[in-house]
Amino acid sequence: MPTEVSSDSNDPKPELRSPLLPPSEKPDGQSEPELEYLCIDDMLNKYCGEFGPWQLKHFVLTCLAWALEAFHAMVMIFADREPEWRCLDGPAGSGCYAGAQSVCGLPPGSWEWVGGPGSATVSQWGLLCGDKYKVGLVQALFFGGCMIGAGIFGHLSDSFLGRKGSLSAVCLLNTIFGCLTALSPNYWTYALLRLLTGFSTGGVGLCAFVLATEPVGPTKRGTAGMSTFYFFSTGIAILSGIAYVFQKWRALYIASSIPSLLFLLVALPLISESPRWYLVRGRIKDAMKLMSTIATSNGKHLPANVALSLDEDPASHGSGYDLSYKGPLENKEPISGSLVDLIRSPVTRIRLFLAVGINFTCSVVYYGLSLNVVNLETNLYLTVLLNAVAEMPAFTITALLLDRLGRKPLTIGTLWFSGFFCFAGSLVNNVGAWKVVRMVCGILGIFGMAGTYNLLFIYTAELFPTVVRNAALGSATQAAQMGAILAPVVVVLGGGLPFAVFAICGLTGGVFAFYLPETLNQPLYDTIAGIEGREYASRIV
Repeated sequence: MPTEVSSDSNDPKPELRSPLLPPSEKPDGQSEPELEYLCIDDMLNKYCGEFGPWQLKHFVLTCLAWALEAFHAMVMIFADREPEWRCLDGPAGSGCYAGAQSVCGLPPGSWEWVGGPGSATVSQWGLLCGDKYKVGLVQALFFGGCMIGAGIFGHLSDSFLGRKGSLSAVCLLNTIFGCLTALSPNYWTYALLRLLTGFSTGGVGLCAFVLATEPVGPTKRGTAGMSTFYFFSTGIAILSGIAYVFQKWRALYIASSIPSLLFLLVALPLISESPRWYLVRGRIKDAMKLMSTIATSNGKHLPANVALSLDEDPASHGSGYDLSYKGPLENKEPISGSLVDLIRSPVTRIRLFLAVGINFTCSVVYYGLSLNVVNLETNLYLTVLLNAVAEMPAFTITALLLDRLGRKPLTIGTLWFSGFFCFAGSLVNNVGAWKVVRMVCGILGIFGMAGTYNLLFIYTAELFPTVVRNAALGSATQAAQMGAILAPVVVVLGGGLPFAVFAICGLTGGVFAFYLPETLNQPLYDTIAGIEGREYASRIV
């Protein structure tokens, strides 16, 4: 509905209510039709289309970056594996016996690695027996780098670098660090480069997620957001094939890093910056031009008298809230936010702490249950492939239920579903037929947590406004990386204790989710003032 721009001289802030561009005069002296001010969600819904051909192309191209994140995050499963070994024939292998479960204690020179020492980092630098902890150290360093990178690139993508600029930067860094890793002359250089790769990888998923979903309309955003994880799981499945072809760890790192360069050169030029980022940075013309392109590509028309507006309510800075007003803010400086702004606002502060807690507990369970892959005496390549495929039904089910049950009930349900089966797994012994029961409990536990992991991205993105969305996602991702670092420590406990810890984490995460608001079919706010105004209005209604 068109909004009348006030010209009352008693208006305490008349400059905030004037249009960005004054209406031009027609030759006969009549004014152009009055401008209709709409926020991006309303403009997508009314004129541009919520998920048309433009959004589909943009979504698919952007989400390809998730497969790249899977390459860099999961390559360690294959590169850092312990290869098979065998006893040498003849006198040299006389001290080696076929029944040995490990090479530890065998005479040097009595055995050899199948495929040679260059098949994995473990065989390259002897990371076994007393030095086996170094494999876990590299994994921890990678996730530590992810934690740092998620925070830094989350802030940069909300500020001057933008979503697309940040995604370009991390893909370039991943290509460089990934290829340099293949040239590592020793273990400590390798560990440093894995830390740096984690730093750049930490920004890939969150930048790609926000960039892919921000141009999507409110009723389609949930399904689109839930679909991003299909690209991650597909990336893991593809990585299994790449690792099967390139079985030497140095060749594998190069093969898994080159796709980042191809994405940078081929896909990114076809991807647009987020219109929401343009808007909050004060680049109104760029935002309007992009919205017009979206409408045209979707077979729709954006009228000339329609203008973009922030959802920030100028009246909210005065004596009360007038949520019916929507209009542009003339000469307003680019709006940006930071972690400090998130904590300063009572509304976003509570949401941030809860989101961080849920992401941490979810990550402990997800990565903890996933680490059992290398302990299974099966074909590693096939096992990783099957685990990746097994997660996809969880994504499908949560996507189907997302807009029916809502974000909050589904989050609670998937967390408690996983927690219940982890608790059941902690009660059974890992002997005889009970091994199968515990294995099934683990599968169902990761099934529920995979759905939660997917859901948390869209839920967290909807909980926070545009100016601090990536900063909030970055903080949540940092918490998830801390959980990933802790997961191997929990697994080392052995017995039923890991399942007990996973159960506590799942059930606790569900309790945290009780205190979050529902975001189903709610506007995707651009500013903290806008979301505070909505919160205030909901309390007085």
